[in-house]
Amino acid sequence: MTVPPVDLADPAPDFPAATRDQWRALAAGVLRKSGWEGPAEEVERALSTTTYDGVTVAPLHDAGDLPAAPRLVRAAGPWDVRQRHADPDPAAAREAVLADLENGVTSIWLDLTAIDPAALPAVLRGVHLGLAPVVLDAGARTAEAAEIFLGLLADAAPPGGNLGADPIGLAARTGGPADLAPAADLARRCVADRPGLRAITVDALPYHDAGGSDAQELGCSIATGVAYLRALTGAGLTVAEALGQIEFRYAATADQFLTIAKLRAARRLWARVAEVVGGPGTQVQHAVTSSAMMTRRDPWVNMLRTTLACFAAGVGGADAVTVQPFDAALGLPDAFARRIARNTQSLLVEEANVARVADPAGGSWYAERLTADLAARAWEWFREIERAGGMPAALERLVPERLAATRDARAANLARRRDPITGVSEFPDVRERPVTRRPGAGLARPAAHGVQAGERAGGQGGGLPAVRYAEEFEALRDLADALPERPVVFLATIGPVAAHTARASFAANLFGAGGIATVSGGPGTDPAAVAAAFRDAGTPVACLCSSDRLYGEHAAAVAAALREAGARKIWLAGKGDYEGVDATLYAGCDALDVLRTTFDDLGVTR
Repeated sequence: MTVPPVDLADPAPDFPAATRDQWRALAAGVLRKSGWEGPAEEVERALSTTTYDGVTVAPLHDAGDLPAAPRLVRAAGPWDVRQRHADPDPAAAREAVLADLENGVTSIWLDLTAIDPAALPAVLRGVHLGLAPVVLDAGARTAEAAEIFLGLLADAAPPGGNLGADPIGLAARTGGPADLAPAADLARRCVADRPGLRAITVDALPYHDAGGSDAQELGCSIATGVAYLRALTGAGLTVAEALGQIEFRYAATADQFLTIAKLRAARRLWARVAEVVGGPGTQVQHAVTSSAMMTRRDPWVNMLRTTLACFAAGVGGADAVTVQPFDAALGLPDAFARRIARNTQSLLVEEANVARVADPAGGSWYAERLTADLAARAWEWFREIERAGGMPAALERLVPERLAATRDARAANLARRRDPITGVSEFPDVRERPVTRRPGAGLARPAAHGVQAGERAGGQGGGLPAVRYAEEFEALRDLADALPERPVVFLATIGPVAAHTARASFAANLFGAGGIATVSGGPGTDPAAVAAAFRDAGTPVACLCSSDRLYGEHAAAVAAALREAGARKIWLAGKGDYEGVDATLYAGCDALDVLRTTFDDLGVTR
């Protein structure tokens, strides 16, 4: 069989070239079926989404989206599998550290805000410090922990690791002052006596955990890095030495493309800083799966979230990755959860071969455009911080206020389930069995944040808050679970199954997000039969569920019968104004408000 030659300049000669206008016309036709009435030239705007940074994510990209900026990539090869340990029991921590190192982990991250720094010799007994890099995270006790650790090294030449000095990050968490001099002194000692060991960590997790956006996290990190460069060079280090002492830590989320773009943008931003100061511009990155996205409810879903985040961190080019165990939001992870966390990385590196390609997203029109736009927004934010006097000064008011605005916008989207949380705000299982763990610092959040989650930190003392996206829904679930009997809402399902199933499922899903069970009255349109089923349910709250057509025919009569039967509150699943209906719930409504109102109507004290 003879295969005809292929013209590489025109690999599909038998197919006419597609145009953007053709795509717009086809997409507009689909949109119009859902009620959209705009012209075809507006279809891209209608299908675009906007991030919390105001970056527009278009539905279609072409070669015109490729930026002119050079690609900055990490060399292909396995990333550093770095796992965190925060068990205050030195014996248990040592056992977990050794188990990790024997089963695929390549470096250790010790949270010494949970583990007493004095216990370092016990925790690291049996660890070959000349082979396994160790990263410290001691907060206010950094100097003490560093002295102990440096003493343990003796003549060992560590292949990496970090003493974890981050006074600005500590100030962000606690609201205290940022003293950079001790960090600069540690950096000088590392350069002089411990080549290969870094002293400084720019931890961007506090800004992510406070509800900040990706560009805000990036801008804060770059501003912090610049502040450390000034301190280190002012203490006598060369620019190259100062740059070599700094490592960056970022959050990786289940939004894989934004995570990929964030890490790629971070390297671009830091390279620009290095270019300006005249030094090597390679940024060392440690990516940590987000604490904010983790849930206490249905924690098994966290395995999916962290797998997506780990994949994105690897594709994005992180030098080291930490996957938080799926049960970390519940307390100290157990051995099974730690095993799953490290095996997630092993699978992606060894079996999926994610690390074999340098910058897999490079050249993607979508990824390149998102990277460029995110970097531009982050650079604007960085410059604003610099105009405010630098990162320490900006922490007084500018940074907390800007993060609070983003946190409020995110909270509104979470409440309306525009940012859905599987297993919590969407598809909850009100009958799930609770998973319990030993109390402790399971998540990667150093202690003493200074304010409670959800409070506005405006520079009046106290550090940035740490929020989890699921916590408002989980608080209502906890309230429902603590009652002697689970609260119930009656679903008045009007008409045949085909007519009411969609909205009944929607309503059950919404009420379930607050731990409220639902009881269905079954198909039918007889108001008396619906009222009888409502009385049997023994609840004062009902919700009508059916099609718009059947609502028009039966909603008023059914609502009247329910009121006569003792209904205190009557909801309707859908939109519209119907006689006898008190309120409606629909896609995009404030689900948290619906749930809190329902608890009040059920007589439950919140």
